[in-house]
Amino acid sequence: MASTFFGLHIGSSALSSFQVATNTTANNIANVKTTGYTRQEATLQAKDAINVTARYGSVGTGVTVTSIKQQRDLYYDNKYWENNSCYGRYEQKLYYMEQIQNYFKDNGSSVKGFSSVFSQMFSDLDTLRSKPSDKTVRNQFISSAQSLCTYFNQMSDNLSKLQDDCNEEIKNNVDEINSISEKISLLNKEINQIETGTGVEASSLRDERANLIDSLSKIVNVSYNETEVQNTYGDNLGGTNFSLYINGEKVVEGKDYRKLICESSKTKNNQTDNDDMYQIYWEDTKMEFSATAGTAGGSLKALFEVRDGDNLENFKGKVTKADSYSLTVENTSIDNIKSLNLPDKDGKITVNNISYSYDSWEAQVDAQGNIKSVTFNLSKDKAIADPDRVVAEGYLLNAGSAINARGIPYYMTQLNEFVRNFSEMFNQIESKGQNLNGDTPPTFFEAITNTAKVYDFSESAAYSKLPDGQTATINSSSNTYYRMTAANFSVNKDVMNDVSLFATATDYVKTDSCDIVDELKKLQSEKTVYRGDKAESFLETIISNVSVDTEKAETYNKLYSNLEQTIANQRTSVSGVDEDEEALNLVKFQYSYNMASKIISVMNQMLDKLINDTGVA
Repeated sequence: MASTFFGLHIGSSALSSFQVATNTTANNIANVKTTGYTRQEATLQAKDAINVTARYGSVGTGVTVTSIKQQRDLYYDNKYWENNSCYGRYEQKLYYMEQIQNYFKDNGSSVKGFSSVFSQMFSDLDTLRSKPSDKTVRNQFISSAQSLCTYFNQMSDNLSKLQDDCNEEIKNNVDEINSISEKISLLNKEINQIETGTGVEASSLRDERANLIDSLSKIVNVSYNETEVQNTYGDNLGGTNFSLYINGEKVVEGKDYRKLICESSKTKNNQTDNDDMYQIYWEDTKMEFSATAGTAGGSLKALFEVRDGDNLENFKGKVTKADSYSLTVENTSIDNIKSLNLPDKDGKITVNNISYSYDSWEAQVDAQGNIKSVTFNLSKDKAIADPDRVVAEGYLLNAGSAINARGIPYYMTQLNEFVRNFSEMFNQIESKGQNLNGDTPPTFFEAITNTAKVYDFSESAAYSKLPDGQTATINSSSNTYYRMTAANFSVNKDVMNDVSLFATATDYVKTDSCDIVDELKKLQSEKTVYRGDKAESFLETIISNVSVDTEKAETYNKLYSNLEQTIANQRTSVSGVDEDEEALNLVKFQYSYNMASKIISVMNQMLDKLINDTGVA
């Protein structure tokens, strides 16, 4: 049966339990302003009853605190991480798209862009029409033509530097992922050391881990799985096995974590890509980490979209022939040599999920430069095994990365395509004239590389004279308009040094004749030059694309920012500390503690009466 002092035991259990509850509330109040702190709650439970030899059979034995638990809702945690990943992606993307948009700005005064420079060039050309023999006027036009080249050179340089910035930030993101993953694995170990076999929850360490996942979710998509550790009999041992996934791939399991490494790529995706672009691999398996897959997200995905985004307009074609060291494709997605964005060497191609690198390529083109077929000469260490050769024929070949976003490669390609088309049309008209010396003028617009190699596109001029139905073979090093990019677009140095070399008429004897100038002026607004439109509309076309992408990034950035606040508020309503609620709890537990004290006081009086005042006189 219950002891005479049983009531004191019950009162004592109440005192200690409500003391713990009050201390827990005090801890919540103390951390009301602590970032990432999760509200704790003492779980009170009636102690096991005991049997007594009386009709009522059993009596309660008081109260106990079974645990102090964090109050978290995993649903809101997951929603927060999902949204934070989207927010991180569009916040990062908006930052870079605004920079690209600024590069293309043209307000005609403080910022002179394409429209201003292009209009000035044709204004000077119009002036030249009235004074075709005036060397001062000629020099003015040629200088404005070089200003147009300089504009494209600077645009290419700006985009190239921005690509380098993205590349470095990718490495910074990977370093941050590795740092967070390592910290989480160490926390997992510490949490299990505290919780295994004790039933005590390592609340502060769990808060720290959750805060790290919050930070990680802005870089990549995250998810986790936490299961209780059990013995062979299915009994819980108190510890847990915590696994963390990024972009669907496991990065942390318990006290172990996997490291990502950045390696400078030996291949290029696009002709104008910078060297040493980083690719991400798992250190343990050497497998590539996909930062742009459908399950990917966060700022890392945005960086790849900006750095490598080609709007899925990469080179593609159907494999018609596969030898050990070559692949030939037809029905190509890019059908003209002036639109080609393939690297001349060290390019990456993929067939049936197998990647190869090539040393060079050859193309069959007609008189208009239309591509009939392309043969890739593979690197000697990338021979095609016989089974793969059979499989390769009939499959689709993809060159580059094929990312569904308009990033730096996309805008670089547009710049290249414009200068190639415009230069070819300008040079073709100019080649029909005679300069002041009575000679055929040299190529006006040419490509001058960093090594001072000059391309005058003599092979393009040669295949342009092919009879209908015939093709010519060119390769990645041929002297064609493929070699021209926005980076090397230039006016012929000889023409700049001797303005008499520029032709304004088909007959130099007729000094007042300007038929060549008249034809050149049509390039401004009468002839189709770029994407089915006139040359002067180039900026409008590009700006419309940039504006759409920037506006989209801005819209989604605001959307996910607002959602983040909404979800954070919902999350805080469960796990955050509410001052009013804690104040009520403090009063409630104080009252309960006072009542427990009253129990002790009453029991003390009863026992005093029993012991001191009861007995035989």
